[in-house]
Amino acid sequence: MSLATAELPTDPAALRAFALACQSELKAAQTAVQLKALEIEKLRFQIAKLRRMQFGRSSERITRQIEQLEMQLEELETGEAEDVARAETSEPSAPIPMRAKPKRKPLPEHLPRQEVLHQPEGDGACICPACGGGMGRLGEDVTEVLDYVPGHFQVIRHVRPKYACRACDAITQAPAPAMPTPRGRATPAMLAHLLVSKYCDHLPLYRQCEIYAREGLELDRSTLCDWVGQAAWLLDPIVAAIRAHVFAAEKIHGDDTTVPVLAPGLGRTKTGRLWVYVRDDRPFCGEAPPAAAYFYSPDRGGEHPAAHMAAFTGLLQADGYAGFEALYNPARSKPGPITEVACWAHCRRKIFDVWDATKSPVAKEALDRIAAVYVIEDKARFAPAGERVEHRKETAPLLDAFFAWAKATEAKLSAKSALAEAFRYTIKRREALTRFVTDGRLEADNNIAENAMRKIALGRKNYLFAGSDSGGERAASIYTIVASAKLNGINPETYLKDILTRIAEGHPINRIDALLPWRITSTTAPQPP
Repeated sequence: MSLATAELPTDPAALRAFALACQSELKAAQTAVQLKALEIEKLRFQIAKLRRMQFGRSSERITRQIEQLEMQLEELETGEAEDVARAETSEPSAPIPMRAKPKRKPLPEHLPRQEVLHQPEGDGACICPACGGGMGRLGEDVTEVLDYVPGHFQVIRHVRPKYACRACDAITQAPAPAMPTPRGRATPAMLAHLLVSKYCDHLPLYRQCEIYAREGLELDRSTLCDWVGQAAWLLDPIVAAIRAHVFAAEKIHGDDTTVPVLAPGLGRTKTGRLWVYVRDDRPFCGEAPPAAAYFYSPDRGGEHPAAHMAAFTGLLQADGYAGFEALYNPARSKPGPITEVACWAHCRRKIFDVWDATKSPVAKEALDRIAAVYVIEDKARFAPAGERVEHRKETAPLLDAFFAWAKATEAKLSAKSALAEAFRYTIKRREALTRFVTDGRLEADNNIAENAMRKIALGRKNYLFAGSDSGGERAASIYTIVASAKLNGINPETYLKDILTRIAEGHPINRIDALLPWRITSTTAPQPP
């Protein structure tokens, strides 16, 4: 919990310690912002220098280098905006040092305008609230914000007339309209479009700038970074609530994949990891809403999933990643709080790779035996748990026969052959591979988690790499929201627009559960599960 949201102590000594802790947190936030500002200016200089060198024999290499720096700069500017939003929340009155921002340009005249008139409440436009005298119009304040309607941009003109009392000179005016980001000129719809374009459609912000410019909308990339960073900070409580919901399940699916990340100062990428944990009870007609929780880590160390699942107890369906072993059997003498459920699709893939390369008849027989299990699974899919167990009574003898045959066959193969390794991998996990037969909540494979990783594989081809470790963490947070919305049949852009609107209007922080995808009651376009 942030110190800004912690409950104030009543003891004087504890209060002094709390004040010192708040000062320390604020100084750390200010230092982080200053460091990012210095790094941003350094990268801007490097990009400008490379652009001057771009026309020559090495132009292709330089273009690639510029793209790398653009991504790194994008993540730093977005992170700076997020840090500023966090620091301002911790101590609103404290000055936050920031780099100079580009001069704000007026929104293009060619965009259509929609005017919204904000009159003072009650009879404030006609009767003075101070003395009851008559009011006269004094002028007006106009705030223009950028809005996105599917297919085009528009400008919302918020007009707030001022009225002055003819008797006592008192002035009345409607309050400024609520906006999700402080000092921002983006509506919730614009922020939602920006986030979905970046994290769902995998368009980096510098590319979005180029797309908008073709439509006559000149937006500085640093402006978009500010909007994304501030929006990410606003959405943090929802991300935390979705993750808590996922780990409250009795059974989850887990998987991880690589993501290239720029290594600071090296000019090349390193390999980070994105992890996903999915709660989806729909295959056995469970009532809990589905959701997906994503996390980022700079490497694949076992301490990362251990931290992710520190509060989870139950069944984890995943591949044979060694880092999970400590969770299944932490003392190596008794079972841990998490029970392993293995994946038949993963085992089958190892055997299929051998058959695809060699057309081995032994590999083909193994594939046919596994296929017979999936014929029964097709009947059990989306049936209640008890009915699934009844169907799977036919599966048990098939698996017994498979493992007996696989063990005898593996003994005849060359110990170093790929097929023998595939059989050993499968035989070793017999107990975990057969748990699904007697537990109707379980699946035969981990495809639920693997499907949740497909969007990452698509994104890798488009954005090429994440700009930094903090950028990977931010991406994991937004992926959590986007994927969970899709799992609940909700258009993620519509959902983000809805919750950002509610946050701007002052939705209570103690009612975050009301903003979760399965609790939203607004009209949304359906999405495939």
